[in-house]
Formats: sequence, C-alpha cells, structure tokens
Amino acid sequence: MPEPEALYEVMRCAPSTRRFTDEPVDPEVLRRVLANARFAPSGGNRQGWRVVVVTDPQLRRRLRELYEPGWEAYTERTGMRALLDSGQGVAPGRLRMLQLADEYAHTFDQVPVHLVICAQIDALAIVDRSLARPSIVGGASIYPFVQNILLGLRAEDLGAAFTTILAPAEDAVRELLEIPEGVALAGHISVGRRADPWPSRLSRRPVEEFAFAERFGEPFGARLGPRP
Repeated sequence: MPEPEALYEVMRCAPSTRRFTDEPVDPEVLRRVLANARFAPSGGNRQGWRVVVVTDPQLRRRLRELYEPGWEAYTERTGMRALLDSGQGVAPGRLRMLQLADEYAHTFDQVPVHLVICAQIDALAIVDRSLARPSIVGGASIYPFVQNILLGLRAEDLGAAFTTILAPAEDAVRELLEIPEGVALAGHISVGRRADPWPSRLSRRPVEEFAFAERFGEPFGARLGPRP
C-alpha cells in the first residue's frame, strides 16, 4: 500500500487549473483515470455516473457558448463582476484568481478535453427532497466519483477545472451531446496540461474553523474528552 503522505500530498496540491496549454491529452491516460475513479462509493453501489468525453473543437466551442451566460449571471449575482470591473478593495492574489476564472469562462473551448459528467436520476437516493431547502444529498452518489477523477488527473500531472455553471443550460447540452432523458447534467471538467507551475501548497482554513466537537460551535481538538 502507498504511504498515506503520498495521497495527502496530492490532496493538498490539486488546484483548479484555469490556464492550459494546447498539448493533446493521451486517451489512454484518460481511460486509466476513469478506470480508477469508478471505484468511488455510490448509494447501493448503483454507479449512476455517466461521462461524455468531448474533444471535437465545434462541440467544445458550443459548450463554451452555453457556459458564458451562466457565468455572467453567476458573477453578477455574487458581486464578482463589480470586483472584476473595478479591481478595488480586492487583495492582489484574489483578484488574479477572479481574473483567471473569468478568462477561463471565455476561452475554455481551447482546452483539449472536456469531461461532461452526468447522473442517472433513478440511481440517486435523494432522501432530502422533502425538506424546505434545496436538495444536497443526491449528489453524494456522483461527486465522490468526480473527486476521484480530479485526484487521478493530478496524479497524471494533468490540470483540471471542475464547474457546475453549465447546469442551467442542461436542455441545450442534452440536445448537443444527445444525452437521453432521465440523465442529468452534474458538471463538467476541463482537462489538459497546466500552463502555470503547480503551487507548492494550497491555502485553506484550519481544521478548527470548520470541524466541531460533539456539537456545532466548539472547535474539534480544542479540548479533550466528551462534552458534558
């Protein structure tokens, strides 16, 4: 078995890639990644994921055209567009990140491969559908597979960007790629050689800010023993 640190190092350094080279991606490498990613867990082991591998330039361009309206709506809704337009009050590193995401949105058809991730609806256990909030848990049978793909691509020294911005254009994507009814769009992954060097380590919040002991609010690890 591999040393845990080897896996952890991949997990700590698998960033979203926004700038790619135009170097082709070996189909055998993609197949190897998918062959290993398929061992992700899924409800009832139903393996409801489906993947369309898109390399045709015209299809890639059409996907980008379908993506752009969703991206513009997202940047307006989140206030990102105002930050991009003014560049004021934003740390240089964050501004650069936003600029790269915006550049990607308008150019990703130049990335050599896109994996369009789909979900077979009848294979999902959507057990929170009756709650008075947006459903979350249905994706639990799909997104571990997506994460396995992302880690596999990183292990193969390939950059990747996973996004769900195409979701509002599901009907158009369905028609474009001949996706049957009963199969939903779960996101897409751009795949290619990274144009920038890999970062040595990503920046994330410490465990104490998001993990709690026994009840929500008390940082995990801040005290020993069970809470009274």
